[in-house]
Amino acid sequence: MAIFEPLFEALNNGGIRYVVVGGVAVVLHGHPRMTVDVDLVVDLAEMEARKTVDVLLGMGLQSRAPIDPRDFARRDVREAWIRDRGMTVLSLFDPSNPLLVVDLFADYPVSFEELWAHAVQVKLSKTTVRIASIPDLIRIKRMAGRPKDKDDIEQLQAIEKENVRREKP
Repeated sequence: MAIFEPLFEALNNGGIRYVVVGGVAVVLHGHPRMTVDVDLVVDLAEMEARKTVDVLLGMGLQSRAPIDPRDFARRDVREAWIRDRGMTVLSLFDPSNPLLVVDLFADYPVSFEELWAHAVQVKLSKTTVRIASIPDLIRIKRMAGRPKDKDDIEQLQAIEKENVRREKP
């Protein structure tokens, strides 16, 4: 997770309201597996979304698509991307480090506020990161239904059982 820690630190320092979902969240819950990007659900209120994009652009990230990433803050533009291009994420990458890819969801099957309310914070070496709860991840992965999601669900359920076992006296 060391590669992603500066990203989380920048988001935290920028006061960004975000929740990590996807593979990185699964890894941070304790299931080691490969993942190639950081999936983020962020507060899509215009000022908050603008602040998020500004922090990411300030880190040197660039859009993979030929669009102005600042338009992500505009709800009408996000809706047009989804409707006209089938674009559910704004994918940003670091040209100096191709391993750093961030996908910002323009639409997500669970509301940001719900994810935020259930999210857990995980301490990394220099900062903390807010990740989707295991029940929320399981629900989201069931909706997606891909083969890798089925494996993640099994692993997350095992982690959840172990966590409950440890909490009992």
